[in-house]
Amino acid sequence: MTVLKNRRMMAGRPFSVKRCVAALMVLGFLSIFYYTHYLSSPIASLLMRRERKMVRIRPYGMCPHFQSTPPTDHRPPHQGSGDSRTRTDPKLLLLVETAYPRLGRELAETLVHNRLRYKMEVAGKSLPALTNLDKGRYSVIVFENYHRYLNMDKWNRELLDKYCREYGVGILGFFPPANRHMTGVKVKGFPLYLHTKLSLRDAMLNSASPVLRVARAGGVYQGPLPGDDWSVFTANHTTYEPVAWGSNSSGGERGEYVPLATVMQDHGMYDGISRVLFGNGLNFWLHRLLFLDSLSYLSKGLLSISLERQVLVDIDDIFVGESGIRMWKEDVHDLIETQDRIRQLVPGFKFNLGFSGKYFHRGTWEENEGDDTILENVDKFNWFCHMWNHMQPHLYNNETHLEYEMSLNKAFAEAHGIPTNSSYSVAPHHSGVYPVHELLYTVWKKVWKIRVTSTEEYPHLRPARLRRGFVHRGIKVLPRQTCGLFTHTIYVDRYPGGRKKLDESIMGGELFQTIVYNPINVFMSHMSNYGSDRLALYTFESVFQFIRCWTNLKLVSSGPLELADKYFKMYPEEIDPVWGNPCLDQRHLKIWSYKKSCQHLPKFLVIGPQKTGTTALYTFLSMHPNISANIPSKETFEEIQFFNGRNYYKGLDWYMQFFPSNDSVDNKIVFEKSATYFDSDIVPKRVQALLPNVKLVTILISPAKRAYSWYQHAKAHGDPNTLKYSFHQVITANESVVPKSLRDFRNRCLNPGKYALHIERWLDYFHHNNLHIIDGDQLKSNPVDVLDQFQKFLKITPPFDYSSHIRYDAKKGFFCKVLEGGGNKCLGKGKGRQYASMDAESYKYLREFYMPYNTALVKLLRKLEHTTIPQWLKDDLSYSST
Repeated sequence: MTVLKNRRMMAGRPFSVKRCVAALMVLGFLSIFYYTHYLSSPIASLLMRRERKMVRIRPYGMCPHFQSTPPTDHRPPHQGSGDSRTRTDPKLLLLVETAYPRLGRELAETLVHNRLRYKMEVAGKSLPALTNLDKGRYSVIVFENYHRYLNMDKWNRELLDKYCREYGVGILGFFPPANRHMTGVKVKGFPLYLHTKLSLRDAMLNSASPVLRVARAGGVYQGPLPGDDWSVFTANHTTYEPVAWGSNSSGGERGEYVPLATVMQDHGMYDGISRVLFGNGLNFWLHRLLFLDSLSYLSKGLLSISLERQVLVDIDDIFVGESGIRMWKEDVHDLIETQDRIRQLVPGFKFNLGFSGKYFHRGTWEENEGDDTILENVDKFNWFCHMWNHMQPHLYNNETHLEYEMSLNKAFAEAHGIPTNSSYSVAPHHSGVYPVHELLYTVWKKVWKIRVTSTEEYPHLRPARLRRGFVHRGIKVLPRQTCGLFTHTIYVDRYPGGRKKLDESIMGGELFQTIVYNPINVFMSHMSNYGSDRLALYTFESVFQFIRCWTNLKLVSSGPLELADKYFKMYPEEIDPVWGNPCLDQRHLKIWSYKKSCQHLPKFLVIGPQKTGTTALYTFLSMHPNISANIPSKETFEEIQFFNGRNYYKGLDWYMQFFPSNDSVDNKIVFEKSATYFDSDIVPKRVQALLPNVKLVTILISPAKRAYSWYQHAKAHGDPNTLKYSFHQVITANESVVPKSLRDFRNRCLNPGKYALHIERWLDYFHHNNLHIIDGDQLKSNPVDVLDQFQKFLKITPPFDYSSHIRYDAKKGFFCKVLEGGGNKCLGKGKGRQYASMDAESYKYLREFYMPYNTALVKLLRKLEHTTIPQWLKDDLSYSST
């Protein structure tokens, strides 16, 4: 009213109460119109967003729940005596209650995530072997249920305790939840007492405990601890020292803090064995840290994880996004300010921005101003190329088109001062990185000189603990982790589960554990996460603060190239990829080229071994009207030799080109034959990853005759070793004194004949019903019956009548294909080659050499329920026994 009065007076008109009331009524109607019409418009939504943006959720203080100074030292793994550290393997034995235990599974998953070696066994009447010669197999023994240890029979208990004392091995045990509340229950055989079925709150760590390494003491974690089935410890001996405490939720009569030991260390002064005992499982995040610390302490450092954590945060989709979710000028300034604060927690930290230039200045004027502000601060960030139009690379099947799109983004970068030399890139939606789209790798290297990328999809998105890296075409692919933010998570009140759920992830939950468990962390976030409520800034700053408070981890940040070098130095075994089947994962199918199909991958493999009749079988199978072989290779003829050699690194696209789709093969059973697969160590794993349901066919003959035939084959093809050494010299060569070339030649000659050894390896990855074993002698003398049995194995109906399509050729000495004109078409030159018989001395040596392997083969065949044992196997064994 005062304002209206002043305005009227300034206009030279007298003030009137009636006019004031009328004015207020007009204002009221305008307000109704404003709220019912104007605020429903997109423009009003943006204005409302501007008002919301001024209120950004802020992280808690440096140490949520308690105040503490930053960690100043990082305790190394407990070393102990040098003798005990070298007398055991860096591996633990995990003894669980059942084959599918809940806590046992959580323990195993934690071990896998931290890449700690273990063996899981169901606790039974007897212990597994604990030693190998004079060395202990395990450096820590873990009991999912510690009562299993306490109630062991006398003989096994004495055996385990003796092993622990002699090899300096510690025991880690968990007490399972009790059914009812009990006070002061004595632990069988020890001066230790349990109080069960408690609800606790307010955890605290013992800063003097030698167990602590990753976990850091210094304050109280305030709040209820998960569950109402806690057990706590009291002791009557100086050997015991609490590692962690909680307090009774009632807080005592006066509400004071009453410490109750939830994790207890046994120094070994009572019976000579060190232990760490947990009164609860891994539901509480702090116990997960203490579990890792306990393994490190009890193993004297053998089972330790690094204390350094590398962190890289990618911000994808710079300049991309619909109006209303893009960054404004204020967002960019806050991004820079938060980055400066994070750098105090993570030295060297810079956000890594990935841009798509096509969408520059595609928002409102405030959002365009935000785009300009980003470019004004180019030097504040690291940069990497995204895609010009944000299109998924796997949708491009033309190299020229894909190259043109990438060149547009590069031209945009050069025009706006964005660095183009990071040698790092991320594809939209992980497209083309894995499953591999070869064009993407080709054009990445050509236009941007890419050397590093990252993805969540290798080998699969879930479970995250199994994500790994690989190298393809010289480009290092790092595993990317998930931070819990996606393009739609931009407002805290709309976050799935609300702020409480987000904070749980940060404060000991999934995001916190992700950083704790992974030495190298590459996170993906989106531009939209940094506008609106700026959830990403809150999330990363908070989790780094929480890690600083509760752990001794050293957070650092490096560029992608340095991270990739560190990663593959840490895990060199991951350099070689393992190609999976894209058709078995719906996520992979969505980012795989529509021109590709798994339907034409082989349904069965003839895996060898060499010189047993695999080429003859390949020829006979190729005659079958319902079976189709792969297209021959220019280098290896009918064999592709994909899974066991350099061809594997050419990728899945290269392999699939040998199985084209056309009308003549669409309804056929496709197969591949490569005889070198049989005895390779790595091939079964690779085959299972790509073809998990494939049928396997192997042919076996006398291993002695196979070795001699292989030697003669090598001689016919001019192998220099056959010119230097006789067959007898090769097979009897002393491996410790002969040249490496001769050792390798001898192994290639003799190792494939260790049939049982290699078949067992295949059965580690495939069910025995997937394996069909053919007697090579029967294939040579009676191929029709052998092929009929094989058709039954493949369940082909009606069966193909081979008796009218193959016949014995007396001149060649084996069966050949019958031509329409009546003649025979036999295998080419060199097949059925005649050479001198093996000398008796070599024959005797080989039969004795293969005797243990042949004996194992008989046992294996009986285990696989083969009704007949090949005659050649009976002959070899009878000769050896005489």
